[in-house]
Amino acid sequence: MIERILVDRRQLLKYGSAVLATGMLPKGVLAKRGPQTNHGLSYFGELKYPDGFEAFDYVNKDAPKGGRIVTTPSSWVYNQNPQTFNTFNSFILKGDAPPRMELCFDSLMTSALDEPDSMYGLVARSVDISADGNTIVFNLRPEARFHDGSRLKAADVAFSLNTLKTQGHPQMLQVLSEMDEAVALSEDRVEVRFSGRQSRQLPLLVAGMPIFSKTYYTTYRFDQTTLTPPLSSGPYKVGRHEIGRFVEYVAVEDYWAKDLPVMRGHNNFHVVRVDFFRERQAAFEAFKKGTVTYREEFVSRTWATEYNFPALLEGRVSKRVFPDGRPSGAQGWFFNTRREKFKDPRIREAIGMAFDFEWTNSALFFDLYTRTESFFENSPMKAEGVPTEAELALLEPYRDQLPSQVFGQAVKAPVSNGTGQDRGLLRRAQRLLLSAGCEQRDQVMYGPDGKPFTFEFLSNSQSFERVVLPFIKNLRLMGVQAAFRVVDPAQYQSRLNDFDFDICGRRYAFVTPTLGDGIRQIWGSKAASIPGTYNLAGIQDPVVDALIEKILQAQTREDMNTAARALDRVLRAGHYWVPQWYKPTHNVALWDMFGIPETKPTYGLPVETTWWVDLEKAVRIGKVD
Repeated sequence: MIERILVDRRQLLKYGSAVLATGMLPKGVLAKRGPQTNHGLSYFGELKYPDGFEAFDYVNKDAPKGGRIVTTPSSWVYNQNPQTFNTFNSFILKGDAPPRMELCFDSLMTSALDEPDSMYGLVARSVDISADGNTIVFNLRPEARFHDGSRLKAADVAFSLNTLKTQGHPQMLQVLSEMDEAVALSEDRVEVRFSGRQSRQLPLLVAGMPIFSKTYYTTYRFDQTTLTPPLSSGPYKVGRHEIGRFVEYVAVEDYWAKDLPVMRGHNNFHVVRVDFFRERQAAFEAFKKGTVTYREEFVSRTWATEYNFPALLEGRVSKRVFPDGRPSGAQGWFFNTRREKFKDPRIREAIGMAFDFEWTNSALFFDLYTRTESFFENSPMKAEGVPTEAELALLEPYRDQLPSQVFGQAVKAPVSNGTGQDRGLLRRAQRLLLSAGCEQRDQVMYGPDGKPFTFEFLSNSQSFERVVLPFIKNLRLMGVQAAFRVVDPAQYQSRLNDFDFDICGRRYAFVTPTLGDGIRQIWGSKAASIPGTYNLAGIQDPVVDALIEKILQAQTREDMNTAARALDRVLRAGHYWVPQWYKPTHNVALWDMFGIPETKPTYGLPVETTWWVDLEKAVRIGKVD
């Protein structure tokens, strides 16, 4: 299984995502000389929704409430695990938490999924921004409440932000490093102070962080795993659950924010249930039986050949394809360059040549996919052709530190002849290995250290074996000995956290066309040595760091796109991965019992939060609880 970091924007921003969070101060704010008050914040341009708006355009504000949806994990962040759980603390490195815990927590602001980078007030009714952007005061709604009825106060917000900065998951620690402190000015005003070195995006990350009860954590330790569901204030709370099997999130009937514009038409299911399975086939069988009622399909063979069971043929189950307007991001096998065997980019490039995508797509994927070329696939941030003048202006100062490939055509994976064993490519790969100091004797490839060149693909699921084994076969033709190893979910996550692997699969999905501080977690040098971050490849390159800062300090979207294209060229020339494939759609199967808003937002598919049970449909197919 490819470890997927793919989450909807509300989840990312509620968690202050260190992966791909978005949003900055409104462009106009920094240009003004005095402070101002806002009902929302945006990275570039104006807010779509005015103060006092009724509801987001992509919801049915009159959607009926009730019923349940049963899903399997398809997105997760931080220590959440798609195959099991043993804690309800989602915000530290320890333990495995269940996906969708963010449904239980409110944040100061929440995002609009039909805008690329905007947030609007939830717990905060408004925000006051100083002229220099270094101090922000959030004005809280007095009606905000935790689930025990206690008032959510500024002291709770300050406690939450300061605690996450010092004890939170490593990704949060790095993101919040330029937040100096949060201070409660009164019961309904909290001031957040920044260092002056922060990106313009950090205030929105702060606005998306989860809010905890300060009183609750005088009894419980924040930095420990726990199977006691924590006190929270969001639209759902943890209900029935069995460790490693399922968890139910139950709607809070008297949820304090249910009538706010940002919540109207949301949270329509009485129960959102997540079922856990160790293998995809078991999950698929549960869907066929109707135990699971919603499924996003990621296996092309299953989508093309196995949706022929009775419930679908009878019309009780339907297949839907929804467009995905988000950048497709990057999916591939990532080399752990902390290991000496992968230090040389020529060795990494040679290994990548042994993967025959053209054969794989035809023989295994029914030609449903397109080869991934870029770290910013399906977006204007993708580098194409030779560098533009604007890109060269960013790259030229580092010419002596960069490979010549950066200044030519953007690097792409080679195209095979589709036979599954392109001998021409394998000969090229073999020559690269030899030029990197490897030596072949008696059909065995020895590394520059004189030892047989061996490595391991680490996975948490057997389902990827059919893709990896032909790859391994080609590697063996060059004398390289590779193996495919599957470990249990807890061990898998632990090994990724500790960077204890040779090669692993990962998808980084950019959920909006706006990049934020989270990219430091994926490619920044500092993240390479912090356990639990997403820089699995161990990239430590001052040029990459410099281009990341160019992206984060961009004043216009075009400047950001230009800097992203320059970064894309550098990363692709580094051969830190073997790129895999993508498709710009959501392939979804569902028991035909749901109401779906007429308008789908561009930057997400918020099924659990905006769909609802259509009672007439549910009765027709016999799915009434």
